[in-house]
Amino acid sequence: MNMMKWKRPLYMAPLLAGLLVSGCAAGGGNRASTASPSAQAPSMTPSPSATASPSLAPSASASASASVKPSATPSPSPIAPDAARQANKLVAAMSLEQRVGQLLFVGIDGTTAGAQAKQLIADYHVGGVILFGPNITNAAQAVKLTNALKAANAASAKVPLWLGVDEEGGRVSRMPGDYVNLPTAKAVGDVDNTTYARKIGQLLGKEVQSLGLNVDFAPVLDVNSNPQNPVIGDRSFGPAAALVSRIGIEELKGMQETKVLPVVKHFPGHGDTSVDSHVGLPVVDHDLTRLRNLELVPFKEAIGQQAEAVMVAHLLMRKIDPDYPASLSQKVIAGLLRGELGFQGVVITDDLTMGAIAESYGTGAAAVRAIKAGADVALVGHEFAKAKEAYDALLAAAKSGELSAQAIEASAERIVRLKLKYGLTDREAAAPDVAKLNSEMQSVLNAYAKK
Repeated sequence: MNMMKWKRPLYMAPLLAGLLVSGCAAGGGNRASTASPSAQAPSMTPSPSATASPSLAPSASASASASVKPSATPSPSPIAPDAARQANKLVAAMSLEQRVGQLLFVGIDGTTAGAQAKQLIADYHVGGVILFGPNITNAAQAVKLTNALKAANAASAKVPLWLGVDEEGGRVSRMPGDYVNLPTAKAVGDVDNTTYARKIGQLLGKEVQSLGLNVDFAPVLDVNSNPQNPVIGDRSFGPAAALVSRIGIEELKGMQETKVLPVVKHFPGHGDTSVDSHVGLPVVDHDLTRLRNLELVPFKEAIGQQAEAVMVAHLLMRKIDPDYPASLSQKVIAGLLRGELGFQGVVITDDLTMGAIAESYGTGAAAVRAIKAGADVALVGHEFAKAKEAYDALLAAAKSGELSAQAIEASAERIVRLKLKYGLTDREAAAPDVAKLNSEMQSVLNAYAKK
């Protein structure tokens, strides 16, 4: 399928908001409503180049103390040399098909590991599975499901499986009803206490881990600068970049301490949009000066504080790349995120089955375009056929040379090294002690409740 450039934005969010069935935080949830859901090997050179595009030259007016300083390169997240060598060895032993599979994070149907889920793991070698609300009914069932997915992966894969979920707290939660509700990001931001934020991060991580999962697509680092935004709202810590940075980074660190990988989102900032990317393509007309002084600040700070995975949003940043959404844009991913902000970790797209992409791109073509732009992982959250389409397109592009062997190897190494760093295993998870975790959560909430 030929790649199509973006035709025109869709402004149908109000009409279609009630019909959402896909997205990084859509697709149903036990508490969610309509809200959305690399450590690079030193010897590898990612393609496309991580050198900033000439159009991303620093602006003289972007030097305010709260702004992003261009061309800074933070230290990469530390990974033990033996883990790096092990990752290199594992990837070297993979077939092309297995390497391509590591570039996919997919959704599945149902509450059990059915034939299609097992096929995605065994035949398409997917590197990760994301669960949504319809996949989870209670804690015991969820653990049984994740254990079955791990067992399927252990039988055929060389590396453990990412198992992810959108667990932000508040309305975007996949936790079953037997867990205590954790607060929205806005509520955490309103308290504005870094110790509390860190504890919330730890609790989010413990919740996720209790179900046998190891990835949380959170925290949200969008600055809620537009009160009319239809998708972010109370998912943001607040309207100020400094607050979002301060509280969001503490929550991120709390999750990391539980050995659950946090994926910060939605780069380069979804907080000032009037369209929900689940149903159409939001257009952002801010220039780099504005972005450096507001939207990019929390992401830059998080990268400097060892954020290891970033989700890129489906936003048309017209003054950076008028042709492609951020999730498919080399100028945004390779130029801005990798180049200017110096991010060396794993880059994940938002769900490629969302309306912002599905209306103008095929899933397979979009997956290829995203990887060519510098992403490591294409997220395909819904439909077996679309996951297969993405895998087939990526494999065909790899065999034809459209995707270089070096780029695929570099992405696979970033992914595998991060899996090793987080100690992923396909061993069976134990049944969670929900009552004990609930008691801990309630204790933290009570201690920091506003008087």
